[in-house]
Amino acid sequence: MNSQEIINYITTSKKETPIKVYLKGSLKILLNNDNFFGNEYFGTLFCTLKEFELLKSKIIIKNYKIEIDRRNSAIPLSNLEKFNARIEPGALIREKVEIGDNAVIMMGAVLNIGAKIGKKTMIDMNAVIGGRAIIGENCHIGAGAVIAGVIEPPSAKPVIIGNNVLVGANAVVLEGVEIEDDTVVAAGAIVTTNVKKGTVVAGSPARVIKKIDETTKEKTKLIDDLRKL
Repeated sequence: MNSQEIINYITTSKKETPIKVYLKGSLKILLNNDNFFGNEYFGTLFCTLKEFELLKSKIIIKNYKIEIDRRNSAIPLSNLEKFNARIEPGALIREKVEIGDNAVIMMGAVLNIGAKIGKKTMIDMNAVIGGRAIIGENCHIGAGAVIAGVIEPPSAKPVIIGNNVLVGANAVVLEGVEIEDDTVVAAGAIVTTNVKKGTVVAGSPARVIKKIDETTKEKTKLIDDLRKL
């Protein structure tokens, strides 16, 4: 998706507050509701906050508890069933995200709308992949790293990361940056300009400190077994 498509998607989407409600009372009227799970005395209802406010006047409720994790949300979370990847608890993946086969998304990672993750790429704990960011195959995006997103302004270019790239923990890659194949971004680096193939960059702002050599390859080697399903 380009920026304008995402903007149109968000603008025209119905802003909703989905909730889960635990109910006790006289609930017979809910038994034919496909989103209610229980009996005429107690159960769990999935609906929106507006729907529940209307429903409360039609049933006798002795007690209830609402679970709510978003408010007037424009973009739902993705249905994880469609991904042939390992996705750990606590990852937040929004709709319109693409994830390649055998990718790994670790706890706390955030993938925003329009992001693309290549095959066998690992997004480590608490990494943030911004809107429209493109990450290639066999990459490792380290814990706490931030890959900037670009939804507005619409003319802005997304981050593009090639294949076989390692981005160290807590590194930041700013919008519009392209990182070519077979490169290493050191932990904590702030990448503001494009990175050429086969190099190691470090610092703030990041600069080339060496070419990839055999020692670097050994230290940054990815473990294929971690990507098996």
